[in-house]
Amino acid sequence: MNSEAPTPAPTELAVTGLNCGNCARKVTGIIQDFSGVASVSVSLENERASVRWSPDAQPDLPALLDALKRAGYGSSVIQAGTSASTTQHGGWSVNLILGIPVTLVLMLGEWVFHLGEVRGFAWISFALAGAVQIFAGAKFYRGAWAQLKAHSSNMDTLVALGSTTAFGYSAWALLAGWPGHFYFMEAASIITLISVGHWIEARVGEKAAGAVKSLMTFAPQTARRLSSGTGVSPVHWTSQTPANSQTANPTTETEVPVSELRINDHVVLRPGDRVPVDGDVLEGDSAVDEAMLTGESQPVEKFAKSLLYAGTTNLNGRLVMRVTATGDATALAHIIAAVQRAQTSRANIQRLGDRISNVFVPIVCVIALGTALWWGLAYESAMRLTTWLAPFLWHAHPPASPLAAAVIAAAAVLIVACPCAMGLATPAAIMAAANVGARRGILIRDGVALEKAGQVTAVLFDKTGTLTLGKPAVVKTSFPLSAFQNVEELAVALATNSTHPISQAIARMHLDSSAEPCFTGWREVRGSGVEAHLANLKSEISNLKSQMVRLGSLRWLREAGVDLAAGDTFVKERSAHGSTIVGLAIENKLHGLFAVQDALKPGAADVVRQLQASGLKTFLVTGDNAATAAGIAKLAGIPAENVFAEVRPEQKAEFVKRLQSRGERVAFVGDGINDAPALTQADLGIAVSRASDVAREAADIILLRSEIEAVPESLGLARATLRTIKQNLFWAFFYNAAAVPLAAMGFMSPVLCAAAMGLSDLVVIGNALRLLRRGGRAG
Repeated sequence: MNSEAPTPAPTELAVTGLNCGNCARKVTGIIQDFSGVASVSVSLENERASVRWSPDAQPDLPALLDALKRAGYGSSVIQAGTSASTTQHGGWSVNLILGIPVTLVLMLGEWVFHLGEVRGFAWISFALAGAVQIFAGAKFYRGAWAQLKAHSSNMDTLVALGSTTAFGYSAWALLAGWPGHFYFMEAASIITLISVGHWIEARVGEKAAGAVKSLMTFAPQTARRLSSGTGVSPVHWTSQTPANSQTANPTTETEVPVSELRINDHVVLRPGDRVPVDGDVLEGDSAVDEAMLTGESQPVEKFAKSLLYAGTTNLNGRLVMRVTATGDATALAHIIAAVQRAQTSRANIQRLGDRISNVFVPIVCVIALGTALWWGLAYESAMRLTTWLAPFLWHAHPPASPLAAAVIAAAAVLIVACPCAMGLATPAAIMAAANVGARRGILIRDGVALEKAGQVTAVLFDKTGTLTLGKPAVVKTSFPLSAFQNVEELAVALATNSTHPISQAIARMHLDSSAEPCFTGWREVRGSGVEAHLANLKSEISNLKSQMVRLGSLRWLREAGVDLAAGDTFVKERSAHGSTIVGLAIENKLHGLFAVQDALKPGAADVVRQLQASGLKTFLVTGDNAATAAGIAKLAGIPAENVFAEVRPEQKAEFVKRLQSRGERVAFVGDGINDAPALTQADLGIAVSRASDVAREAADIILLRSEIEAVPESLGLARATLRTIKQNLFWAFFYNAAAVPLAAMGFMSPVLCAAAMGLSDLVVIGNALRLLRRGGRAG
């Protein structure tokens, strides 16, 4: 059995001070930025954080806990096996169970039975509201104190100050024997209503973060490992081992935890089983549902050497797979990490809201103090303004005494001016968009990528493997100066060691011949072709020994001094059909031409049409000659003037720059390692399915589907997300700009302010959740 160490289990942390979505986002950002952390998931409801470490990381838990402490959040490590219910600190349940009945009793007493100024009811109100302050308000006081120790402030600071102001004034007035109205009901309702709002917010937020949770449930907890009768794993399969090879010893199936699987272990999959880890098929054939990974509904046929991915479902056949990746190395784990990274990222548009939020609480405290001084020292002036504005707004009922009015108006300002909506405006929309994308096979790198995607004006497509299927084949040949079959043999031999799709198409001609060309100095010229010196050839053209042989693009051959005139007719004819023409030259003479055809993807023309209908310009860049590029562009519906042909791989980025210099915001869509510079240079890089690792690293958006239909879908999702972010920011700014002055002038009571504050958060989150319903529709 392989001795590879098991994948480390995630570290579970109990975190105190998580009172709202902003707190959860802040904690997520602190942990995500910590060295060695691969991904993190924070549950606001359970007050827990699940931290997954990079395979080669050395977790420094004391330093991580200290970083959280410095930010004002308490934390501790949860031992394995401890349930969430034993570690959470009651959530909002205590606040609701205590606060709602007390608030209802006090509201009935004051509003229905008019007992507000009855002394006996005042003492009952003092006792009930005091219990709410002590027990239900404890979360806010702890949070405010922790932030104060960290030299910071947040929503807890405002709630603690507001409710304490109302309760403290009322208690002082009651104990001093002052006549008049007391504000115990307001003090209790502030904490209760805000707690109800956060309780709803936590559950709505869980829905917005649902994609990660659903992805995590796809991988099974156990697997059927195949082991030999002697207790040793079967022989490890290699590319030289026959797919139907059997071991000498009888084998048995043993159900084991997935965490015990190692590289090269053999696992049995029965119909209906979920694939536990990544691997490849050794035996059997079946259809596998990969919808959870790519968003595609059609099952994928699997047979020997086919790749399998963790979380996908085996449908109708028995398979034996070899494990190739476990734990955080699986494709599913990478997707989960990508979604989490996107959910916790920040967009540039968020910076304004963050800057305002950072100074918001101190400014609100100053406004509240000014409000108190205004009502306390200039009561008549404040009343005149309120009375003058009443016909335009509504009738206000400020307290009759200057001191009471000062206290209540200041408390209202503190409560209504919550920065939560402003802080949630962007991350709520990004979280929802990342979830929608993940469910539809679209991985978004971060919030900045979403923002850039929403601003794109032009889409530049690579051709091979992007607009076309990426499976080219030789459809016709021509030998202008040679009648020897050895020309094809030379081409096949030259192309065999190249990994370029067009070279592989020529290599797949599989000629059956005894001729075995030998070369010296074989090399591949990136984006052009291959060349070598012919060492020997047992054939009729053996006199070609030691001469230079080249196989590649006509542009490259022309630059090398090869005379191409003899193939003009063939080139024009086949290029008009969209074929890529590859030439074989011996020294400076053209001996062979190969027309390689790569079919346009079935949905490519419709994709281009959708992009153009949404106001985007479309372009094509390719290394093919102009005639071939024009043929493909015509089939796809790309205007002829928007085609860049005979472009070397390293020049693709230059064409992106050219468009950018015209003022275009460019999205580059590519799939190969040669596309990495262009993907990086573009305002937005989109890597399609089966893209190379380098292309994926350079891309902002990765499409897991095998077609490019997701390109307009992803750009449409980005536009909708950017629009949602702007709507949320407008609402957050408008809410505070309108609510704070109204509260300061006495038009909003503390009870109404508490309800309005919770409503503002729900409006922002609810608006973001609309993205879950609209999916990736354009516009």
